Amino acid sequence: MRRSKTISLAEALNDYIKEMNLGEKLNEVSVINSWEEIVGKAISSRTTKIYIKDHKLFVHLSSSVVRNELLMLREVLREKLNKNVGSEVIKEIILR
Repeated sequence: MRRSKTISLAEALNDYIKEMNLGEKLNEVSVINSWEEIVGKAISSRTTKIYIKDHKLFVHLSSSVVRNELLMLREVLREKLNKNVGSEVIKEIILR
């Protein structure tokens, strides 16, 4: 039996992602994975924990000096992370 309409694998995956409402979670994972690329290895090595909850990015740092530096750059970081993903995933960054 042959289907009358065939679709590409990319179309099938996009349909599955939409049907299962996975798009937002995949964007959140992309933001977390791009953290080291955006901030660099020096800051990334001092990051102990990073997660997203309610459109807020929580970043736990082991260095108070790095935390103070990032406090001044929060808005720039938020814009870069969202731009990297292509949608507004992060509305606020909380540093601890």
